[in-house]
Amino acid sequence: MAASAATPLELRPLGSTDLKLSSVGFGASPLGNVFGPVSESDAIAIVRRAFNLGINFFDTSPYYGGTLSEKMLGKALKALGVARNEYIVSTKCGRYAEGFDFSAERVTKSIDESLARLQLDYVDILQCHDIEFGSLDQIVSETIPALSKLKEAGKIRFIGITGLPMGIFTYVLDRVPPGTVDVVLSYCHYGINDSTLEDLLPYLKSKGVGVISASPLAMGLLTENGPPEWHPACPELKVACQAAAAHCKKKGNNISKLAMQFSLSNQDISTILVGMNSIKQVDENVAAAAELARVGIDKETLSEIEEILKPVKNQTWPSGIHQS
Repeated sequence: MAASAATPLELRPLGSTDLKLSSVGFGASPLGNVFGPVSESDAIAIVRRAFNLGINFFDTSPYYGGTLSEKMLGKALKALGVARNEYIVSTKCGRYAEGFDFSAERVTKSIDESLARLQLDYVDILQCHDIEFGSLDQIVSETIPALSKLKEAGKIRFIGITGLPMGIFTYVLDRVPPGTVDVVLSYCHYGINDSTLEDLLPYLKSKGVGVISASPLAMGLLTENGPPEWHPACPELKVACQAAAAHCKKKGNNISKLAMQFSLSNQDISTILVGMNSIKQVDENVAAAAELARVGIDKETLSEIEEILKPVKNQTWPSGIHQS
């Protein structure tokens, strides 16, 4: 713990739950070899490093790497050798390598499969994965009631929903009994280039729903290397983000660090979830949070970056089944 002793990673409450999540969350999709091979020994070392630096929240899905992410995370958490209540685990249901299935039967079977892979008796959060690809009415009338039964059975502690379009969250939350859905996971909507999640935060707070924001780097847009070839953003947005990254570098800063710090700055978001596939990435993300707590964000560079991105601000893209 020595590396983070000077500036411990902040813990933030998650909505009306009793969970307190580290402000930086560990996205475990890379452990499923989604962005290149990660060996079992490396996965164990990466998760151990994250935990030792104060990250207590680990997020996965049976979809990531066709169940490999869950298996690797399970082995890595077991290797920590710590009490179960020292870490928080979230997995998902409804999206699998073979396609989408939000039926009560499938999601009920899904949690047993996930628990076996994770080597756990329960998960803290089970989320319906990318619900825009299913019937939202089925999510309301069938999937979430099935998850409520799993909660009663003690297999999960809290229920969540995830997806890209913002409208899916209000659609579901307005149609389920208050307190049924505990958390939403939104991605690519709270970063320097797109902060539309901010408009939804008062509504979510009024519902007592906790907020996880994923992909602060907008799936690679806000990096010096730029996004992968399959990235669905329009060319105009990609060009603007590359210009912003180049300007940031010229100022002696790094666009990814600045993007991470921007996202971490909003206290109404419980955790910023970012995929990590190396100890170096873990160190960089925790260091960005520590620097933010210690000295704050580089406001001058941030302002200049925001000016560059102004013409493309809040431009999104349609949901799609992206290549991994």
